Amino acid sequence: MNLSSPRRPVRAGSGPRRLLPAALRALVLGAGLLAATHPAAHAAEPRLVIEDNDFLGPGGSDQQSIIPLLFNPAVKVLGFTVATGDGWENQESAHLRRFLEIIGRTEVPVADGAVYPLINSVPLMRLREKQFGTIPWKGAWGALGSMDKVPSVQPPLPAMKDGAPTLKPAAESAALFLIRQVHAHPHQVTIVEAGPMTNLALAIRIDPTFAATAKELIFMGGLLDTSMRALTGNVDFASDFNMIFDPEAAHITLTAPWPSITVVGNVSNDLMMTRDYLKRIQQKRTPMTDYIGTYYDPLPMWDEMATAIAADPSLVTASLDAYMDIDLANGPHYGHVVVWPDSTAPRETGIRKVRIVQTIDAPRFLDTFLHEAQSDVHPAGHP
Repeated sequence: MNLSSPRRPVRAGSGPRRLLPAALRALVLGAGLLAATHPAAHAAEPRLVIEDNDFLGPGGSDQQSIIPLLFNPAVKVLGFTVATGDGWENQESAHLRRFLEIIGRTEVPVADGAVYPLINSVPLMRLREKQFGTIPWKGAWGALGSMDKVPSVQPPLPAMKDGAPTLKPAAESAALFLIRQVHAHPHQVTIVEAGPMTNLALAIRIDPTFAATAKELIFMGGLLDTSMRALTGNVDFASDFNMIFDPEAAHITLTAPWPSITVVGNVSNDLMMTRDYLKRIQQKRTPMTDYIGTYYDPLPMWDEMATAIAADPSLVTASLDAYMDIDLANGPHYGHVVVWPDSTAPRETGIRKVRIVQTIDAPRFLDTFLHEAQSDVHPAGHP
């Protein structure tokens, strides 16, 4: 599918020219020339997007988050960038590249990124658990279990249930890829962050103009009022892992001069990938729906919601503005978000205003994702 070619303009002057007055013919001809030189007048330019994520796989919310971007004709995906988080970076990258092969989208580059957070480490997180209590989800560093036998360095790539990819990652690192793409398309690129923010922080430190040159940042995370949710609901769903895994990177990213920042936080817990919804997706058999079913994981559609909002901002039905930063103090709230209203925000510290999504058009989101997940795909090498 060609996501970027504009619709061919109608050739000016076609039809019975002799019936048109000379002035009208000139006007029509002028309009045709204008359309030819400015094709956007006929078809809106696609939204340019890069998704940075900790693409745990196979299947699940991380991998499925690419669907609202790749199968929306209003979006052009410039690439995907990968960082350790839910899984180790080498495994995430391999699973993502394999999924792209399965759905026939190998033209989209994958740039490998940060293997480790800026400061956080396995020993530090292990010590923090002993001091302040168990961290429910630890991603690559123990998942929902113990950290006792977790290696401090990234292990070799294991055998993959979904098969080893033949698609290779891009030659440049994630941070440099992000910088290059943003400067190639100044003020046009939406950055979707659905994992720890390590790659974005590195890009910001390498190039202080990076954030300001992007169009916007949309990120999944920034959970609020999590203590009561942990007591009354699922403690894992109340854990803001993307922020907790690399708090310093989150602080650097949230205090950078983005033109706008949209937070997809608590609302991302509202919609589940239920088995009934999966059955609806599988009513059409394609390599993609088979993949979703084979690796089905009954979790909230966290990352799918963030990318869907990036693809179609009109999904947001209610939001509020606040100032936001990350707690970096050594204590039980290390890595948790802090928010302020205008009246009390310490603006001199460099904090920035964000838009916090409160509700979305849930039926339209689910219907659209269903349609996109059932899109016809062509496995790599079989157009």
